[in-house]
Amino acid sequence: MSTKYTFLILTAILLSGVACTKQIPIEHLNMNLQPNILEYSKTVLEGEIPGIKVDHIAITGDIVRDEPKEKGYKFIYLFMKGQGTVLADSVNYDIVPETVFLPNILDMISIRAKKGDTLHFLKIATNLTEQDIIDLEEFPKQNTQKPYYARFIDCEPYTEPIKSPNTVSRTVLPNKYLPRIAMGTVQAPGPDKVGAHEHGMLEQLFLGLTDNEVTVFADDAKIKLPAYSILHIPLGSSHSVEVEKGKKMYYMWMDFFRDKEGEEWLKTHNKITE
Repeated sequence: MSTKYTFLILTAILLSGVACTKQIPIEHLNMNLQPNILEYSKTVLEGEIPGIKVDHIAITGDIVRDEPKEKGYKFIYLFMKGQGTVLADSVNYDIVPETVFLPNILDMISIRAKKGDTLHFLKIATNLTEQDIIDLEEFPKQNTQKPYYARFIDCEPYTEPIKSPNTVSRTVLPNKYLPRIAMGTVQAPGPDKVGAHEHGMLEQLFLGLTDNEVTVFADDAKIKLPAYSILHIPLGSSHSVEVEKGKKMYYMWMDFFRDKEGEEWLKTHNKITE
């Protein structure tokens, strides 16, 4: 076999390997509005997860944003930065950084930033399937009939075998509030890591929270996830997270299960009992 022919074969093999490597889709959120901009909205990671739409929205204290109910959809609001209020059914909910809010059955909520501040949040829309609508009727009424509101820091902690004892994990949005969705946070000082694992039964997004500086690995790909960035873990990939010494791991995971049976995965989360 000639040297030239051998070189061509090796090149083809290498290029084939590169082509098969799944990249990690990521978007860095625009957290600095221009002085003359009062309101901003952008869809991020568009089309990455079927039935899920994620919008990054920012409003100043001069804006009141009305958010109506939409037939066939449910919404999650993740407030990342800034302060404000959500008016829901004549009740004002104080919003601080890292707060979650679900309107559930309410027809309308109104969101306002604190005067002189800019409020940044993600609005996540899930398109309900026929099965989702059936399942919602079977969820606990206290989970679906009134708004769900919580600061991340107040949410229930859990442990997991793939994480070190130094890690603080919290369930921000338990399942059985919205069909096939759960969310939580992972926090640890570096050096630390979340061990490699796979889950072909769910799609997953990671959102970098305040001061987060980690590296995310998925099969042969890796990428930096800074604060206020959002990425999509390639479906079924073996993925892990690492943080270096002197840096901080603090991100949110968002699980979107392909069917309700896949929620069995959450049994790997062990509640911490006092």
